[in-house]
Amino acid sequence: MSARLGLVAAVLAGVLIGVGGYTFVYAKGYSYLTNDPAACANCHIMREHFAAWNRSSHRAVAVCNDCHTPPDLVGKYTTKAQNGFWHSFYFTTGRYPDPLRITPRNQRVTEAACRKCHAELAASIDSTPRHQDRARLVCTKCHNDVGHIE
Repeated sequence: MSARLGLVAAVLAGVLIGVGGYTFVYAKGYSYLTNDPAACANCHIMREHFAAWNRSSHRAVAVCNDCHTPPDLVGKYTTKAQNGFWHSFYFTTGRYPDPLRITPRNQRVTEAACRKCHAELAASIDSTPRHQDRARLVCTKCHNDVGHIE
């Protein structure tokens, strides 16, 4: 019985590795390990976002990873792996929201990126008497199309 179980486990592992490998190559998964913004346009639903980024002022100073992943190596690739898995799942099953909506976690990552690059401006806004007693402002609440001008 244990030899049979081992064989079933080996076949299952082989199928998962084979299908996963094929999908990774077919879907150009390797391109997501780079900083190339064109990788984000591999999925047809992201092509409009990529085109909008190409028209934005941020194109000259930031790539997708600068705004959508944490700056540290572990955080960056953890975010890429998590987003990559869920993007693949939703795009494969066709269950993605249209229009796309940012998740709360990714919103926090993007907000941190805004505040990192625009630290002086954000600090001056947060320190004004009008904002001191309230929770700090969220950059993308008003600037939700920055980086992806339609």
